[in-house]
Amino acid sequence: MKQWIKNLFYLFFPLLIGGIVGFLIKDAIDYTSLVRPPLAPPKLLFPIAWTIIYLLMGISYYFFKKNDSDEVTSVIYYLQLFVNALWSIIFFLLKWRFVAIVWILLLDLLVLLLIYLFNQRKKISALLNIPYLVWILFATYLTIGIFILN
Repeated sequence: MKQWIKNLFYLFFPLLIGGIVGFLIKDAIDYTSLVRPPLAPPKLLFPIAWTIIYLLMGISYYFFKKNDSDEVTSVIYYLQLFVNALWSIIFFLLKWRFVAIVWILLLDLLVLLLIYLFNQRKKISALLNIPYLVWILFATYLTIGIFILN
């Protein structure tokens, strides 16, 4: 595969996955009908935040892949992306709220591990994932709160 195609793939794959999942769950999103915990943002904020986060994820992986090909880090990157995508399906489509808590805790750990691995090889890649970590920790709070309140 030509390098420029690989680079585009690295940059936009997270956004593509997020878009596909968003399309699959769009009719099942019941966020506004749920009792939400304090600090829960409006529904409009989620697609904006996720678009930015997915772009940062893609940029971080692009920077990592430019100079490194560590397979363990790559596996963790794609694994956390897979776990991330499945969370929305578990929470919104299947409405398995308790399973969603366990699943997002797994995601939290994978993203922490990913940031650690990126930091050892490409510091900018680690830093670009800090907003992602903050957002999913907030999402963890929301997931637990929604489970308790509903």
